[in-house]
Order: sequence, then structure tokens, then C-alpha cells
Amino acid sequence: MGLLLLLISFIDPQGFSALRTIGAEAVAPISKSLSEIGGATGSAGDEIAAYFNAASKNAAMQRKLEQYRTEILEARALKQENERLKGLLKLDEEVPDSVAMARLISSTASSARRLATLGVGSNSGLEAGQPVRSPEGLVGRILETGPTTARVLLVSDGKNVTPVQRASDSLPAFATGRGDGTVDIQPINIGSNPFKTGDLMITSGSGGLYSPGIPVAVVIRKTESGAIGRVLANPAKVSHAIVQPIFQAETVRQIEKDSIEDVEQESGE
Repeated sequence: MGLLLLLISFIDPQGFSALRTIGAEAVAPISKSLSEIGGATGSAGDEIAAYFNAASKNAAMQRKLEQYRTEILEARALKQENERLKGLLKLDEEVPDSVAMARLISSTASSARRLATLGVGSNSGLEAGQPVRSPEGLVGRILETGPTTARVLLVSDGKNVTPVQRASDSLPAFATGRGDGTVDIQPINIGSNPFKTGDLMITSGSGGLYSPGIPVAVVIRKTESGAIGRVLANPAKVSHAIVQPIFQAETVRQIEKDSIEDVEQESGE
């Protein structure tokens, strides 16, 4: 067939041209179909490759996103810690007679008692009764000391009674721990309940233990006879604290001495 066509092309070029045109027309649909199949196959391959590439890129982006999220959280925690330390240093400058500055090693969260452990002790000059505070407010007072650690009776402990006053008008009251991070605020003048939500309670200086003006709690709701306050210095969020000397040490010692004498007299009687 090939030789015949070659011979025709030499003998009758015009006739061969007509035959070539007829052949091209005959195979055109087949060529077109094969071309479309090849194009579709190539396009499908490209789409499949693009899908897997996109999935791989998406997984890589997710890993990067998680990494960035972790770095952001770490940076935010570091910023908060730096702000606390700056506040503590500023507080240390405002309280030049502070006894020591130390880290709160631990604090009770579910126990019936509310105690914390401070990372300094009697070797640093700590004594029972000394106030412990942070930039946020009063943490508590030293309960007992060891050579390098001390136990702190927190403001929220049920056996801790703190003389306070309302910051706006110096209304005197007592704040007693409730064991759950709040305090029960009772006015000294029984029969009236002047408290309202948002009242800031600060130490009054009465009793000679705490110096006046230290933030203690904010009233969150009223009760029949007083109010419930949220302690401002949450030990779970306080990393460092400052130990202050007893505000009026002589007064406190005299009160303790009088109490001991009263007990001895009652025992003798």
C-alpha cells in the first residue's frame, strides 16, 4: 500500500493530494479523541499532584501555626511574669524597710486550711506575724518559720481575721477568710450594712500588725449582715512576694503579753 501510494505521488501528484486530504479527514475524529484523552489525562494528573501538594503544604502550615501559637503563649506568659516582677521591684522601692523578697513555692488549693510556703526563713530575718504582700495586695502573714522556708497564713484562711476599712470613706470592718479564696466582711457597727458591689477594702492599721493602705479584697456581693469579698492577691497567680516588718511591733507584743496574762489569771482563778 505504501509503494502504491508512493508511485501515485510521482505519476499523479494532484490525485495523491486528493487521497491525502481524504485520509486526513477520515482520521481527524480519531486524532481529536486521542488528543482530548491525552489532555484530560494530563490535567487529571496535574490536579491529583496539586491535591497532594496542597495537603502537604496545609499540614506544614498547621505545624507552623501550632508552633507560632505556642511561642505566642510563652511570650505572653513571660510578659506577664515580667510585669509582676516590675511591680514587685516598684513595691520594694516603695517599702524600703522590707525584710525580704522571695518566691512563693507552693500554696494549698483544696485543703481546709489556706497556707503557702515562702522560699526564705529565719536566716533572712523572718519572724511569725510579719505581713506578706504582693503588688496586687495582702497575701497573708508569717505563721511559722524554718531556717530557709516559712509558712504563710493566707488572707482567705478561716482563722485569719484582718482589720480593714473601705478605701472610699475609711469605714472600719473585719475580713475573715472563708477558705475558698474569698473573705467575709463584717462592719464594726452591727445593725447596718453599708457595703455595695465593687467596694475596695484595704488594711486599716488597727491591731498594729498590718500597715494601713494595703489592698485586701473587693466586694462581690452583699449578705444579710455584711458582704463577701474576693481576695485580690490570689496565691495561685502570685509568683513572688515581699515580707514587711510588723507595723507596730511594740503594740502587738503588748497585746500578746496582755492576752497571756489574762489567760494565766483565768487559770489561777
